[in-house]
Amino acid sequence: MIYDYYVTTGKGDTLDLSDYRGKVIMIVNTATGCGFTPQYEPIEKMYRDYHDQGLEILDIPCNQFGGQAPGTDDEIHEFCTLHFNTTFPQMKKADVNGEDELPLYTFLKSQKGFEGLGEHPFKAPLEEMFAKTDPDWNKNPDIKWNFTKFIIDREGNVAARFEPTADMSEVEELIKKLL
Repeated sequence: MIYDYYVTTGKGDTLDLSDYRGKVIMIVNTATGCGFTPQYEPIEKMYRDYHDQGLEILDIPCNQFGGQAPGTDDEIHEFCTLHFNTTFPQMKKADVNGEDELPLYTFLKSQKGFEGLGEHPFKAPLEEMFAKTDPDWNKNPDIKWNFTKFIIDREGNVAARFEPTADMSEVEELIKKLL
């Protein structure tokens, strides 16, 4: 269950996810230098619009995809607050795939695997890039790129996984439904 996991905040404190029991949670791996980085804006808007109704957002910067989250945790936080006025909690930079992946991500991927990129202008170039590094990329649950979002319902279940190519209005619709 999601409430069995912990993450480390950007300031080095331990965050017990059981503290979010009864909340709707979006967990997103982010990067500051990615074509999807502008998604910080609608994510922040959702946080401001729905936080008082029970939405929590966990921003977990990750540098595994194209080295697009360089810098220290403080530098990443400064970038996000300066460019996108983010106010939601930002965690310590972490891996979401591989031997050093956060145990939280092992759990999330076991609950909702990869189901495709959907229609998006970046779909073809991403698929081509993924195929060069892993011929079976579309058959495993690994996180494929920055800004993959997992939505957790109020009971702690992984309700959905949205790839970075998903329309942010679809993400928001599900969040509103779960609230």
